[in-house]
Amino acid sequence: MTAAPVRREFITAGYLGATILVVALFSFWGMSNSLNDVLIPQFRKTFLLGDFASSFVQFATFIGYFVFAIPASLFMRRFGYRAAVVMGLTLFGCGALLFYPAAQFGEYHFFLGALFVVASGLSFLETSANPMIAAMGPPESADQRLNFAQTFNPLGTIAGVFLGKELILSDHVLTPEQIRALEPAAQSAWRAGELAAVKLPYLGIAAVVLLWAVLVAVTKFPPLARRVAVDADAQEGGFRGLAAFPRYWLGVLAQFAYVGAQVGVWSFVIRYTQFNTPGTAEKVAANNLIITLTLFFAGRFIGTLLMSKFRPAVLLGLFAAADVALCIAAATAGGNLGLYALMATSFFMSIQFPTIFTMSLRGLGAHTKSGSSFLVMAIVGGAVIPPLMGLVSDARNINVAMLIPALCFAVVLGFALKSRRDEAAAGALTAAA
Repeated sequence: MTAAPVRREFITAGYLGATILVVALFSFWGMSNSLNDVLIPQFRKTFLLGDFASSFVQFATFIGYFVFAIPASLFMRRFGYRAAVVMGLTLFGCGALLFYPAAQFGEYHFFLGALFVVASGLSFLETSANPMIAAMGPPESADQRLNFAQTFNPLGTIAGVFLGKELILSDHVLTPEQIRALEPAAQSAWRAGELAAVKLPYLGIAAVVLLWAVLVAVTKFPPLARRVAVDADAQEGGFRGLAAFPRYWLGVLAQFAYVGAQVGVWSFVIRYTQFNTPGTAEKVAANNLIITLTLFFAGRFIGTLLMSKFRPAVLLGLFAAADVALCIAAATAGGNLGLYALMATSFFMSIQFPTIFTMSLRGLGAHTKSGSSFLVMAIVGGAVIPPLMGLVSDARNINVAMLIPALCFAVVLGFALKSRRDEAAAGALTAAA
């Protein structure tokens, strides 16, 4: 008599609604982060900013992530996953609401403050949503649930650009000279209209995420999703022990460089398009950003399939090397060729963040939990690299600025090569034994 096959449960029975609420969070922060790429050209035009000043949109966001990463983790450990999600959604919603007074005052730094508050909420969400989705069902299907939830992040990213393109960006192109030539009253009216276009989408976002916070607070969740289990290796871990793992710290540097390069490239796709094709409206240029993000989405699936045939270190090295070459092409060729090269970088970016993350943690043992915190904080690269690119762009041009992400991807390539050599050395020792 043949035994019946064991049915692998995807989520705990009775918690489908709760799972949907958590899965949606992955699209929320993807949408919010991609809207920054739309805000940069909008603020650059509205406030007559240079590329360095406009890049502070990303600086305010990723500094918020950096500052609140540890507080969010401590809050989650003290009050549980669900409480951290509710706190994150509340902060997210409050930050989005602050776009209203920022638009009324018409001050750039007020918008930066609002983005910092939004980022503080996103830090709570990203810290808690990944372990929370793992707790929404049996441990043996946790990886499947997490991968399923993560597919909604790039979908949210693409949706965010569509939202920004249709509701924020204009079909009309005004040069800085034309704006300055307007009469004071006409210039004020024009600026108020441009800022109103920014304000309205964020008020809608605030309504959705605050409603989502209420739903998460009142919906029934599995017990593990309402509390945090104590790590068995918490006493054995610790930050000081990480000093014994130099390759890990190279991984932290690689993650810093990668996030900075990704954010920098995406931040300036619209700017690059307009520089190389003068007269292109922001709304038209945003189509190239949508294509860029779609390539990233495709690369994530294809890269995952390729990992069944290539070692992660080898694939990471190939993808990083491709991005180095493409960024150099974008910096030197310009025109449509440079634009196509810049857009193609996203396909090869796709696997880099998770691959660097997992490869950096390999072999840390009891220090794994401590090590992951520094890798999360390394996303502060998104606050550092775009302003550097803005400085180079203001001094030279946006094409030359693409040499900075080329250097960043070279750091990732160095980490991949080091990891591959370490794997080969470990394999030789095992064979000798």
